[in-house]
Amino acid sequence: MDAVKEFSRLSRTYFAGGQFRESTSTTAVPVLDPTSGQPLGEIAECTPAEIDEVVALAGEAQRAWRRESALVRAEKLHEAAQAMRRLLPEVAELLTREMGKPYKESADEVRWSVTATDYYAEIGRHDVGHVVGPAVAGQMHYSVKEPMGVVVVVLPFNYPLVLLCWEAIAALAAGNAVIVKPSEYTSLTTLKFMEVFEVLPPGLVQCVTGGGAVGNQLVTHPDTHMVAFTGSVPTGQAIARACAETFKPNLIETSGNDPFLVMPSAPLRTAARGAAFAAFLNCGQVCTSAERIYVHTDVYDEFADLLVQEAAKLRVGNGLDAVDMGPMVSAKERDRYERILARAVEQGARVAHGGGRPEGLDDGFFLEPTVLVDVTPDMEVVNGEVFGPMAPLVRVESFEEAIRLANDSSFGLGSNLYSTDLREVHAAVDQLEAGMVWVNAPLLDNDAGPFGGRKLSGTGRQLGAEGLDTFRHTKFVMIDPVAADEDFWWFPYGDDEAFPGR
Repeated sequence: MDAVKEFSRLSRTYFAGGQFRESTSTTAVPVLDPTSGQPLGEIAECTPAEIDEVVALAGEAQRAWRRESALVRAEKLHEAAQAMRRLLPEVAELLTREMGKPYKESADEVRWSVTATDYYAEIGRHDVGHVVGPAVAGQMHYSVKEPMGVVVVVLPFNYPLVLLCWEAIAALAAGNAVIVKPSEYTSLTTLKFMEVFEVLPPGLVQCVTGGGAVGNQLVTHPDTHMVAFTGSVPTGQAIARACAETFKPNLIETSGNDPFLVMPSAPLRTAARGAAFAAFLNCGQVCTSAERIYVHTDVYDEFADLLVQEAAKLRVGNGLDAVDMGPMVSAKERDRYERILARAVEQGARVAHGGGRPEGLDDGFFLEPTVLVDVTPDMEVVNGEVFGPMAPLVRVESFEEAIRLANDSSFGLGSNLYSTDLREVHAAVDQLEAGMVWVNAPLLDNDAGPFGGRKLSGTGRQLGAEGLDTFRHTKFVMIDPVAADEDFWWFPYGDDEAFPGR
């Protein structure tokens, strides 16, 4: 594959009706290489007419898809998973070039997309309702699961493929059609990924590009029936408000500000390696990044030294080279991060490692992995999402203080604990206010287990059986096969049931 030619081919297109089409829009947004700042291509701001047509095609495709057997749907989704395996090298290369993450992380993302697709292909036909004991003898009472209809999936830039599959494949397995609106930073790679869905009926999965206006038209369109969104809190709130106007179901996954607790019983070298991974994976552009590291005072200094050693080992550079950390996705994101870092230093934090831009990488949006010490709980850096390669260390006097500070947040996505004290482990699992708790195993996902948060981190769940039900209606059915008179609860009421004091 010639990446330059491929980006050119995908530029200004959208995916509709099973094929790539050139948008008629006169508005285009440049796509920049985050390692150099140079143009890679352009994405179109799809027109209202194009979006209306895509929605109509999705509705038609969904009605036919719903009538297919669950077995046929499963087989088709497995075919899509096989296509992902075949396209992995090409898609991973484009993702690294467009978004910046190391090729290993891009390839892993495609592999995770494959496992999620195979998983939902199977559980989509496993459970479509339940028979319950009838309230009346001789009747049949049961529930059935039905698709929502046309599902809109609005994606972020940091994990554009795996999050697409967590949501879109679950929606497809449930019998829905899907319209994808990718981030402007990763639209070209997402369009390339649409090729894996060419094995599905035309119109069942489609992709339109553009900014907020495109997303708003999809969210508010009368012929879309559910919205799945991953992104910022303000945008998530706006989508939730728009959906509330018609009670359109929605899945909202917004920001995280995840705590990482290190206790004296932890193996400190391992904990430091885990913290480095949790803080610097994908250049810190992960909603479940470790952004508040609470370290017990008895091991604070030793842990800080070990974490600095781990940060110093990281190789920063072009994701197509042998590196551990690539650039930020854009100059805008890099500049936002640097303002947060400067404010932390202004408030008294000390840079123990990093804190700048790597030498010799001036053309791209690169940053050094940064370790901050002398951070206090009141500092802004630990009270908002950093979304960059920073590890702020806060000293705590006890396990109880660490739990209290961990919960003292507007967010509640994930949380981490390093400890071998079973009392602390069980207490943390019980007391941490988060959708996920990782004990000595940071940032691990499991297709079979639910992913999601609390508070300002959003509503609803992805993955697992809960993730499938997110995209299904439940209908309850009660049948009397003999159509009997039900005199024990119909009119006329018996005189012996009237008010006794009448």
